Amino acid sequence: MNTPYRAVAQTRRREMKARMGLAGFIALTAWMIAPSVWPAVWLIAVSVGQAVDWLAFRPFLNSDRERPGAGAIAAACLACVLNSTVYSSISIYLWGAGETGMVFGSVLIAGALLHVTLHLNSVRSILLASVAPHALYFLGLPVGRAILTDTPQDYLIAIGCLLYMTHLLVAVRQSAATTKALQQANAVATEERNRAEIANAAKSDFLAVVSHEIRTPMNAVMAAATLLDRSRLKPEQREQVGMLKDAGEVLVGLLNDVLDFSKIEAGKMQIEPTSTDVRDKLKGLKSLWEPKADANGVAIRLNLPSDFPARLRIDALRLQQILFNLLSNAVKFTQEGEVTVRAEWIADGSALRIQVSDTGCGIPDDRLPHIFDSFEQVDAGVTRRYGGTGLGLAISKRLAELMGGALTVASEIGVGTTFELTLPSQAEERVEAAEQQAQIEADLSGLSILAVDDHPVNRKIVAMLLEPFGCRLSFAEDGAEAVALARDVPFDIILMDMQMPVMDGISATRAIRREGLNRETPVVALTANAMDVHRQAWLAVGVESFLTKPIDPAALVSTLEQASLSVAAPSLPPLPLALQA
Repeated sequence: MNTPYRAVAQTRRREMKARMGLAGFIALTAWMIAPSVWPAVWLIAVSVGQAVDWLAFRPFLNSDRERPGAGAIAAACLACVLNSTVYSSISIYLWGAGETGMVFGSVLIAGALLHVTLHLNSVRSILLASVAPHALYFLGLPVGRAILTDTPQDYLIAIGCLLYMTHLLVAVRQSAATTKALQQANAVATEERNRAEIANAAKSDFLAVVSHEIRTPMNAVMAAATLLDRSRLKPEQREQVGMLKDAGEVLVGLLNDVLDFSKIEAGKMQIEPTSTDVRDKLKGLKSLWEPKADANGVAIRLNLPSDFPARLRIDALRLQQILFNLLSNAVKFTQEGEVTVRAEWIADGSALRIQVSDTGCGIPDDRLPHIFDSFEQVDAGVTRRYGGTGLGLAISKRLAELMGGALTVASEIGVGTTFELTLPSQAEERVEAAEQQAQIEADLSGLSILAVDDHPVNRKIVAMLLEPFGCRLSFAEDGAEAVALARDVPFDIILMDMQMPVMDGISATRAIRREGLNRETPVVALTANAMDVHRQAWLAVGVESFLTKPIDPAALVSTLEQASLSVAAPSLPPLPLALQA
């Protein structure tokens, strides 16, 4: 804790070299005004006084007490009296050296008074001990000269000195009041910041819990819908499964929007440009939204110039996220006509420009400035009619700005709306050699996989998703059981949940990495904990990949394929019956 006494001691210690340098200058000037041995004697006395000052204030530097002992305070005050008395004593010598010496001596004392009042006003006793000797010299020298030389006009000098000290006193009081107000404001700001940090931590904890609790049941819903969709169904049943999948995707999308918005607010969103086939991304998004647009009788048109670059260096994931939101809005609010996506490459400015236009209802002029605000929608009925949180456009605009670009909108009621996205980018006509190579298709058949999850439904889902690929599955219900199995049974890949009883997934992964047959086995995190802090925790223990629930079957298979390429899967004997799924 930096108490007032410690702050004063730190100031005295920090400025000691400056004081000694100034004393040397004063001694030289005094000798030039009136040459003699006394300026040198004075400089030696000042040096001794500074040594005493260093010893007197030394205890304050090593003490955390709000108020040191009376003895220490008394010693500091005596040191200040000594130094002030010695320092200003040169003015007596100067006043006896004519008018030049009088002026220089008076300025010297005035400067000393200003210095000590500015730097020592936080401790009143030390301030008074430092000011008193200077003030006595300041007033006593003109008064004494007036009496000794019978020159009444010297009393005017004393009056001027008194006025100076009065103004100095007022300035010090105002400075002290300002300093106190500033300290109080800082204390309030610190308290508010602490409250905000606590609230932010509580929000993060709440989001983490909500994310986990929603993703866990959604994992079962989405996986069951995916598996049903693969089975033989009647047309009406397939339609019902499609509705189930669409609703599940909307729920997961809303959850991801909230998490992404929180991440952007916290300044933790990372932009990672990669070589991207933007043309392919646009065609994929068109294919994704065409069924819903066709159901509304709306056409989606994609306009791409023939000279559009083969690849651009851009953050593909964030670009897709922005365009997904823009197409979602366009299809959602267009009941007839068409949605048009125009893309162009501005070579002069190295920028990608994409326009998403619709022939929908349009946005009123008074709502247009607020369309990118968080949780904003055109009117209250929009949420009830079309759904959504009102975060999609806010996230899209912030992502565009994080990528160094901009997202703007123009709209006319009854005519339609056009969103224009402009992003800086670099054209890459040459495809990297690694990307030109044909992808090696890995076969999951025969892979020995340990799936660790405390929820029986999640274990069942993993089995239903992976057994058709010929995987050899083993299961553990908590981290401790997984560690015990991994110690004695070799596996090709380990799927690890995070939040489990007995031992969590992070601790289990760390233990598996320390000993046993699976120290080098790829571990894939498969968890409902989707926050950045969770991802960083997994990376710290060396997981191969990070997958969130609800499980995306394609992403799961692709991740396992990639993980299988990093190991040479040995030919293993059949697993014990108790371990098989």
